[in-house]
Amino acid sequence: MISQVEREILSISAMASVARLDLDGNPIDPMTICMIGAGGFIGSHLCEKLMAETPHTVLAVDVYCDKIKHLLDPEEGQEASRGRIQFHRLNIKHDSRLEGLIKMSDLVSSLAPWNRSDSGSLLAFAFFNVILSLYFVIIASHPNVVVEQILFSLQTINLAAICTPADYNTRPLDTIYSNFIDALPVVRYCSENSKRLIHFSTCEVYGKTIGSFLPKDHPLRKEPEFFVLKEDASPCIFGSIEKQRWSYACAKQLIERLIYAEGAENGLEFTIVRPFNWIGPRMDFIPGIDGPSEGVPRVLACFSNNLLRREPLKLVDGGQSQRTFVYIKDAIEAVLLMIENPARANGHIFNVGNPNNEATVKQLAEIMTQVYAKVSGEPPLEVPTIDVSSREFYGEGYDDSDKRIPDMTIINKQLGWNPKTSLWDLLDSTLTYQHKTYAEAIRRSLAKPAASS
Repeated sequence: MISQVEREILSISAMASVARLDLDGNPIDPMTICMIGAGGFIGSHLCEKLMAETPHTVLAVDVYCDKIKHLLDPEEGQEASRGRIQFHRLNIKHDSRLEGLIKMSDLVSSLAPWNRSDSGSLLAFAFFNVILSLYFVIIASHPNVVVEQILFSLQTINLAAICTPADYNTRPLDTIYSNFIDALPVVRYCSENSKRLIHFSTCEVYGKTIGSFLPKDHPLRKEPEFFVLKEDASPCIFGSIEKQRWSYACAKQLIERLIYAEGAENGLEFTIVRPFNWIGPRMDFIPGIDGPSEGVPRVLACFSNNLLRREPLKLVDGGQSQRTFVYIKDAIEAVLLMIENPARANGHIFNVGNPNNEATVKQLAEIMTQVYAKVSGEPPLEVPTIDVSSREFYGEGYDDSDKRIPDMTIINKQLGWNPKTSLWDLLDSTLTYQHKTYAEAIRRSLAKPAASS
C-alpha cells in the first residue's frame, strides 16, 4: 500500500520528469513562488494554474485564503498541489518587509486588482471595501521558510490599485494614492536592486478613442485606426479635470511612464500589462452577501446581483459604451507566459483582452439575462433592464470611454497568445458559479424581512 507521502513524491516527480520549455525551447527550472495576495480573484486562478500544470511551489501570502482553501487542503486525486502551496497570513500595506522581499526577488509585477471587501482581498480596508495591494513574489528557497527568511528569490509580482468607477468618482484622492503613490516604493526598490518588474496597469490608460471626438454619424468612426487601441501607437486621451472619473486612468498612466523612464535611464527590466475586463468565477462581490450592502462592484457583479435578486439590470446612460471581455483562465495563460518567458516579455506593454468578445453594456445585459435563465431554470424578467443616468448611479463628475477594443498584435507576436473563450461560454461559466454560490444566500436574505414582519 503506497503511503500518502510516497504518493506526493511520485506526483511531483512525474511532473518534474516532463521538462517544461519556454517559447524558445529552453528548459524552465522549477521555482518557488511567494504570491502575496494569492487569495484574490486573479491570484486564486494563477495558483490553480501553477498547481495543475507546473512543478512550481507557491508561498501564498494574503490576509484571507477562502478562495484557495481547496488548494491548501487538497482532496483525494489532487495530491499534485499538496506540499507545493503554503499559506502565510501577512498584510503588506503596513509591513516593512516589503523592501526586503523585493531585494530578494528578480521579478516584481504590479497588477491592478479587483475591488473587494471579501475574503479574497489582500488589503480589505474596513472603510474602503476594496483591494489596495496584491503582490506575488517568486522565490527559489525552501517553501517551509517563513516570509521573513526568504532568500534568493527569483520573481515578485505586485498587484496594487483601487479599480472601480464608483470609487474613482467619489474617492479620487484614495484612487490616486493607491494607484500611483503606493506603487512608487515598489518601482524604486526594483530599480535600485535590479529586479525585474511586471506591472499590471489598466486598459483605462487609453481614455477616450480618437473617434469619440468626431460627429456620431461620421464615417471615420467605423475605421479601426480611430478606435482600436494599440500599445505603441494609441494616444491616452482623458476628460477634463472636473471629471474625477479619470483620476484612476491618470494615476495608472503616470506610474507606467515612471516605469518606462526607469527602464530607459536606469536599466529596469519591466513588463506592463493592460487588462481588458478579465471575467470569471470568484471576481468581485455580491452586495449584502459577501460584500457591503451599499457596495457598487463592477458591471458583471452588478448585473449578477440584479439577476440573482430578479431585479431589472441597471443600464448607465443606456448602456451604450462598448467593451470587450476575456475569460480569466485565458488571461492567466498570458500571465504565465510572461513569467516564464522574460526574454520575450521584458520591455513590452501588452494588451490582454479578447476583441472577438465585443459588446455594448446593453448587449452584455441582454446576453447575461439569456444565459442566467438557462443556468437557473428561471424565466427571464418581463422588464429585464432599466436606464439610469451616470449622475444618478455614480454621482457628479462621472465620464466614460466610448470603446475599449484592444489590438492584439504585440502579445501574439511576442508570446504567441490568443484568447479562446467566447463571450457566451465565459458568461455561462461565470453565471453558473454565481448561481451555485449565491442563489440560496440571496433567497434567505430576501426572506428575512417577510419572516420578521
